[in-house]
Amino acid sequence: MGKDLILQAGRRTISMETAAVAALEARVDDNFHRACELMLGCSGRVIVSGMGKSGHIGRKIAATLASTGTPSFFVHPGEASHGDLGMITRHDVVIAISNSGSSAEVLTLLPLLKRLGIPLISMTGKADSPLAQSADVNLDIAVETEACPLNLAPTSSTTVTLVMGDALAVALLEARGFTAEDFAFSHPGGALGRQLLLKVADVMHAGEELPQVSPDTPLSKALLEMTSKGFGMTTIVDSSGHLIGVFTDGDLRRVIDQKLELDAATMEQVMSRRPKTVSAHTLAAEALRIMEDNKITALVVEDPEHHPIGLLHMHDVLRAGVI
Repeated sequence: MGKDLILQAGRRTISMETAAVAALEARVDDNFHRACELMLGCSGRVIVSGMGKSGHIGRKIAATLASTGTPSFFVHPGEASHGDLGMITRHDVVIAISNSGSSAEVLTLLPLLKRLGIPLISMTGKADSPLAQSADVNLDIAVETEACPLNLAPTSSTTVTLVMGDALAVALLEARGFTAEDFAFSHPGGALGRQLLLKVADVMHAGEELPQVSPDTPLSKALLEMTSKGFGMTTIVDSSGHLIGVFTDGDLRRVIDQKLELDAATMEQVMSRRPKTVSAHTLAAEALRIMEDNKITALVVEDPEHHPIGLLHMHDVLRAGVI
């Protein structure tokens, strides 16, 4: 098979599946709304089930629902008949996926669902199929033809099913007022979770690690404090413990340029006033942005009364994997 024919097949597949998905928009209708209402009113979990390729898509739909505020998991219909039906309760809602609407393994679940009065949402390509007729609401996932030239391998139909599942998940997400922070709690181990959950308090240096001197401290002694703490800077606090300035390696270069005596100059004379600060509750990602915007490598963390309570270094944020 030549290059041109291979490229043609790939582009044809994309074009056919794009058209199939575009046709799906008109089916976001009253049935779609009713399906969302059933899931929003569910006090249990949304159970997704499907056989074969529909099952693979069902697993993804269940995972997307679970990560966007709708408790959900996948139950294999074949395993359900051998004990896993016990995972489904009266408080749940079931989404059963079958393009033909006649998958024997899925239909086997119907008597129990009906007996327990469990709401059933079907996703089928045939509205007159046994599954669709038994459901409380049917979502139409029919396609004119599969992208497979034999019209056999599930291609367009599985893509359309996946998109319908995403449409449900996003609609429910918005209806619940699901936030980025809620999403992060479902993804605490990923980069997004770290960006949205990690606070300055989680990575800052506090207590004895915080470099701190008074305004009348000689520059030479302040340098010893900076060296012993290893942050290339120190905070300067007044007699009440309020932050009044900082002194950094950059300030030291300016002192050297001015040829000031290290033992004679005091922090009052050489410190930088109005330093950039953050609170302990600031997101670490936001603190990193402040450092990058101001071309600095550290931030003083202060409490509401302007007492320094910690120090955040850029390296600490990067080591935490925020970006």
